[in-house]
Amino acid sequence: MKKEKDAAKRKKSKLPRVLFVLFILAALFLAGWYAVVTVVYGKLNYEQTAELSDEPFKEDGVTNILLIGNDSRENGEDGRSDAMILLSISDRTNSIHMTSLLRDMYVEIPGHDGNRLNAAYAYGGPELLMDTIEQNLGITVNRYVLVNFEAFANLVDAVGGVDLELTSEEVEYVNGYLVEYNMLTGRPEGTDYLDTSLSGIIHLNGPQALAYTRNRYIGTDFARTERQRKVLEAVIRKVPKAILSNPKELINGLMSNLTTNLTRGECFRLSFSAPKFLLYDLIQGSIPLDGTYENANIRGMAVLQVDFEKNKEYIRTEIYGE
Repeated sequence: MKKEKDAAKRKKSKLPRVLFVLFILAALFLAGWYAVVTVVYGKLNYEQTAELSDEPFKEDGVTNILLIGNDSRENGEDGRSDAMILLSISDRTNSIHMTSLLRDMYVEIPGHDGNRLNAAYAYGGPELLMDTIEQNLGITVNRYVLVNFEAFANLVDAVGGVDLELTSEEVEYVNGYLVEYNMLTGRPEGTDYLDTSLSGIIHLNGPQALAYTRNRYIGTDFARTERQRKVLEAVIRKVPKAILSNPKELINGLMSNLTTNLTRGECFRLSFSAPKFLLYDLIQGSIPLDGTYENANIRGMAVLQVDFEKNKEYIRTEIYGE
């Protein structure tokens, strides 16, 4: 009996030491991970948004980050907002939503006349674009990531390219858009052209994937935004492996071409939660929803006139789980 009591005492005396060691290891891991995030974060372009810096990073269990693809060939906010995708990470529904916002939606722009959604970016950059989205869709958006052409192509290359299903007509348009890309980047004519006899599942590198997403001529703008989300989803699914196998190219090729108002601390929180996010459902969509808009001509502009109340209801139900 005495031996058993002594053994029990020894076990109890060891427990605090074990917990202390585990605490130290956890602290070292967090410190190391924060150092890694700090190095990576230092390579991107941070732009503080004074009026939004005090706004909450997460609200009602949802983190909204606006991904803006502009047609600038260099860093900065010049050019047009060629793509607008609302990335919503919802802890309430355990899902990540990628929602394309169509640029031709007719919206009320704070401080300006009504216009297409992408005009808000042209008038006032990411800040005015986020304000416009919030005013018209009733959703809080105060964080953004701005991606230019070069960043998008580099990102796809850094994950080893993507495999997508293309029609023969889409292949021809990929080559057509590569003509401009090759001229702008000083690459020889014909670089990365696809065999026009190809169709079906095709492996695309960065410039080819970029050309695929820029196609405005097959289908409506809904089809174009769907192509953008297909590429982005394929990239997201390959990022975890690329971080382990190709971190240098992923960091150097992508980060210098990103501009964001996300702080270092916020990026750390996102990166630390990444394993949990891998278990979330990835859901694609676009706004306006089918049946909630009609084509219209306002002041000579071909636009989409939208029933915003129905789209607000969709957001609150599907993303916020209300």
